[in-house]
Amino acid sequence: MNILLGIGNEMNGDDAIGTYVARKFKCEGWKAIDCATVPENFTGEIRKHKPDKIIIVDAADMNLPPGEIRKIPKEKIRKVNFSTHTIPLSLFITHLEKTTDADIFLIGIQPKSMYGKVSNEVMEAGNKVIEYIKEGMIDKICEL
Repeated sequence: MNILLGIGNEMNGDDAIGTYVARKFKCEGWKAIDCATVPENFTGEIRKHKPDKIIIVDAADMNLPPGEIRKIPKEKIRKVNFSTHTIPLSLFITHLEKTTDADIFLIGIQPKSMYGKVSNEVMEAGNKVIEYIKEGMIDKICEL
C-alpha cells in the first residue's frame, strides 16, 4: 500500500492544489487522503496502512514560474514557503520517518495566486502530478 497526502486550503486559490490532487487521484495500490491544512491529524490512519511509499503534494512558494513542479528534499523544506499548516512540514515528515518505514516524497507546485480559484497553470500541474504518480514516474520530477 502507498499513500498520497494532499495538503491545502480550498479558500486560498492555488493553495487548494494538494486537496484537489488527493480528491482526484485514484489508483490501485494507493490510498489518497485529503488532509486539508492538518496532515498531522492523519498520522494514525497513515500508520494503520503500513505504507511502502508516502507522497505529499502541496502548493509551495519556491520562487519559480506558476505551475512548476519540484520534489523538495527534506533539507530544503525550510527554504520553501508553505502557508497554511498548523505544524511545519519538516516536523510532520520527521514524525512519519520515525513512525513508518515508508519512503517519503514531498512534491511542491508553485502557486500563481492565493486568492479566488485554482489557476489554470496550477491545475495543469496538479493533473501532471497525478499522472506521474499513477505511472510510477515521480523520478522524472526535478528536485528543487
